[in-house]
Amino acid sequence: MQRNCDLTINKIKSHKARLKLNSGKQIYGMNYFETYAPVVTWFAIRLMIIFGIIFCWALYQVDFVMAYPQAPIEMDVYMELPQGIQTAHGNSKDHVLKLEKNIYGQKQAGRVWNSFLVDKLTSLGFTPSLIDDCVFFRNDIIFMVYVDDGIFLGNDDSKLTDAIRDIQNSGLNIEDQGHPADYVGVNIKKMKDGSYEFTQRALIDSIIEDVGLKDAKVKPVPAKVSLRIHAFKDEPPFDLNFNYRSAVGKLNYLAQTTRPDIMYATHQVAKYSSDPRQTHGEAIEYLVRYLKRTRDLGLSFKPDTSKGFECFCDAVSGNWNKALAPVDPSTAKSRSGWIIFYAGCPVSWASKLQSQVALSTTEAEYIAMSQALRDVIPVMNLLQEMREREFQVICNEPYVYCKVFEDNSGTLELARLPKLRPRTKHVCKGLIKIFPISTKDQIADALMKALAQNDLHCHRRYMCGM
Repeated sequence: MQRNCDLTINKIKSHKARLKLNSGKQIYGMNYFETYAPVVTWFAIRLMIIFGIIFCWALYQVDFVMAYPQAPIEMDVYMELPQGIQTAHGNSKDHVLKLEKNIYGQKQAGRVWNSFLVDKLTSLGFTPSLIDDCVFFRNDIIFMVYVDDGIFLGNDDSKLTDAIRDIQNSGLNIEDQGHPADYVGVNIKKMKDGSYEFTQRALIDSIIEDVGLKDAKVKPVPAKVSLRIHAFKDEPPFDLNFNYRSAVGKLNYLAQTTRPDIMYATHQVAKYSSDPRQTHGEAIEYLVRYLKRTRDLGLSFKPDTSKGFECFCDAVSGNWNKALAPVDPSTAKSRSGWIIFYAGCPVSWASKLQSQVALSTTEAEYIAMSQALRDVIPVMNLLQEMREREFQVICNEPYVYCKVFEDNSGTLELARLPKLRPRTKHVCKGLIKIFPISTKDQIADALMKALAQNDLHCHRRYMCGM
């Protein structure tokens, strides 16, 4: 049984009953092979929404009704008769059901549906993006799809309705839901001034309820400034009255979609999901108290057409501790944090440990800048692809430029040295411009460490726009 919720009021709208296959009995190479299925990236969703606001595009949300069974079965698959199902001849001991459709529960169900959908869209004149497999172009129409939820964008309402009608006529069961209200768990609200807000109040309420803090006091910041999280192997195991891993999973989704301000605190508690201790549980409670105070906070998209790409990246050196190193080697690694903006609106962000041990602050900052640009370049390429397809973009130069704001002078010189051309080829080509910025203005600080209330609120206002 599946529940369909209205995210604006956090109420159940309907229930769905689905027949599912027990994938635990599937055998690789016999009744399934590949299982990976792509979904549209959040940076593409945010970028397209920004374009929609700037150029006053129309947005339509669609839903593929019972998506998976619309695709044919990939190979012969049989399932036992479900409980309560009776046949005129035989019983569940000597009869099985042969699947004719790609029903839910199969390991490969998502991939089969995605392949089927791509073939259908391609036959209707849609071309998949070379940067994001789930972004499709047809003339001046853009279509994004996340499993069975899609968004159409374009400058002509009639062309969008024609595209939806073409898909319906192709045999796909698709429902036109009008202007987007909620998309894969994110509430999308269009404001009177034409801007958009992305919020996840229902998810925050769910986290608060799961952790049992509905009546608890609130906190002004997501993490204690005075506490440095590590393994805490000398403490008793986590025994608070909530599911640690479930809470971390929900916090992760929240942090990655609408709340960059909790990214650092979330990653800190997520690191120890395999062996949480008492302090880790208390850190989650502290974070949830902050979410309770900022329940209505999300992302506000108010594009500034005078701005292009901006990437703020930073790093904090590892806090290697000889006593902790044997039980928590991650203390030797530095942390990278970055946030990418387009037209002044957040597009992508991250806070993660570096994969190698940096031997100096300059090296840690250089690694962070390298990691950040690996996220910047795909966004730039998607924008360049749109320009080649004659979509309007905000760019007065012949190439798409990105400003990377960096507060370490050693890193700036290292990135500009021409002899390091293999690692700085995009900088040398002039596609990316690197500028210094003072540490107090480094927005990525909020992704690197726990900040005091005033500093956090200052950076949060710029990151979230709220």
